[in-house]
Amino acid sequence: MHYMEFDEILRGHGQRVPIKEALFDVRAEQLNEMGENQGYLIRAIDMTEHYNRLDQAEMSAHVDALTYFSAKSFEMGTSEKLGEFLEKLAQPAEYDALDDTWRFIVKRMKRDYDRNKRIPADLYEAFVRAAAESGNAWEEAKNASDFSIYAPHLRNMIEMTKQVIGYTDPGKDVYDALLEQCEEGMDQATIDRLFEEVKTELIPLVEQITAKKMPENPTFHAYADPDAQRRVQWLLLDYIGFCRDAGAVGETEHPFTTNFSSKDVRVTNHYYETEPLSAMFSAIHEGGHAIFEQNVNPEYDNTVAGSCCYMGVHESQSRFYENILGRNINFWKPIYEKLGELLPQFKNVTLEAFEREINRVENSMVRTEADEVTYCFHIILRYEMEKAIFYDHVPVEKLPELWNQKMQEYLHITPKNDAEGILQDVHWSDGSFGYFPSYLLGSIYDGMYLEKMEEELGSVDEILADGRIGEITKWLNEKIHWYGSTRTPKEVIAAVCGKEVSAQPLVRYMKKKCTRLYGLSEEA
Repeated sequence: MHYMEFDEILRGHGQRVPIKEALFDVRAEQLNEMGENQGYLIRAIDMTEHYNRLDQAEMSAHVDALTYFSAKSFEMGTSEKLGEFLEKLAQPAEYDALDDTWRFIVKRMKRDYDRNKRIPADLYEAFVRAAAESGNAWEEAKNASDFSIYAPHLRNMIEMTKQVIGYTDPGKDVYDALLEQCEEGMDQATIDRLFEEVKTELIPLVEQITAKKMPENPTFHAYADPDAQRRVQWLLLDYIGFCRDAGAVGETEHPFTTNFSSKDVRVTNHYYETEPLSAMFSAIHEGGHAIFEQNVNPEYDNTVAGSCCYMGVHESQSRFYENILGRNINFWKPIYEKLGELLPQFKNVTLEAFEREINRVENSMVRTEADEVTYCFHIILRYEMEKAIFYDHVPVEKLPELWNQKMQEYLHITPKNDAEGILQDVHWSDGSFGYFPSYLLGSIYDGMYLEKMEEELGSVDEILADGRIGEITKWLNEKIHWYGSTRTPKEVIAAVCGKEVSAQPLVRYMKKKCTRLYGLSEEA
């Protein structure tokens, strides 16, 4: 089990959990206060990792603090009192008296409690400490472009992850258990099928596109005043439906979204002076995450039913806004003039040229900078690397070589050093194996949402061109956001689309767009 999963579980166990005192003789107010303080503290500590660059002494102190508070949180989340309480709630006489929402909450908390209770407290504490130290080593290794600094920490995280899974999911395949933690109901067989569909269809498409060699336009890399970029961010957030009364905006090295409830959702961004498109699409992406959290049923606040914990479902919403909507020329038609007023260089760029730039497809080294199409290969590469780690038992010291081979295979480029190769992502440093596939799963879900949305609402192009994006946000609110974590990914797809998960809608969407923009043959 990786740290993120523990955090997701503790959001339910640790935050305020409304207690029905008529049913149970517990000191509800004390439990609520304890839990609320714990949940907020864990978030505050976690957020320091995003905001601060620490020196060596500070890093050591941060590791100690994170380990201490995480251990205390784990202790609270696996306490005998909580176990007794959940056991009482799970009894038929009490369970049957609950509504559907509370049945879900009790069932989920009981499942998570039973799984985590099996983990020795000293192992959990050691895991958290190792993950924090591994994160520091990863940063040092990346700055030095030297994988050998990080290698022993990665080896330790792989082995400790296996140990923890041995307790939480005894007898279960380790990697399947990791996938399940990130995207409940998903397994290798399903993901293999979906990713194979993507590879089969998109590899030839990218080959045709890259043969076109679209020229660079320096206008998109000209100076853009950071204050103006901040105003553009608010233009975009307001436009897509972010609620200012239930949110806030900050700045970090790497953009992210966090929430304390549906009424307190916070997004961050980073502004590059010569790359204004980066902040624009980060704003739309993080705004998609935030809109999801702001529109979960408020009755779920501070319970395991709220704040969707399925990574692919969550990424589907950020990527739907960023890619399906944000890279559609019609998204920009109602606001393009305003964009030019805030960033004057865009006054001299036609909307058509802007569309071509934001949909530029080219093989690139870094996942976070990849375009919508080639991004798929970056994720497939990481998925195959994780399978190599857990099934093929590839030695850690051989992983950079394997990474470079796969970069050449899928993207026809080879990293010049470890920093732009295997060290570019932080995820494995905290044991977040199984997380990467959720990014592509999110895009796959998006293809299915798009087709269903157009069945029910009509042409998305027309809706966007008319400035009626609110209709799209409302549809997503009602179909997906409202339910929080109460539906698994496959249940979401079944409820929204009435079909089994398939990559074909995503493939059709990408081929249709790229065929038009790049003048490809219809067979592409």
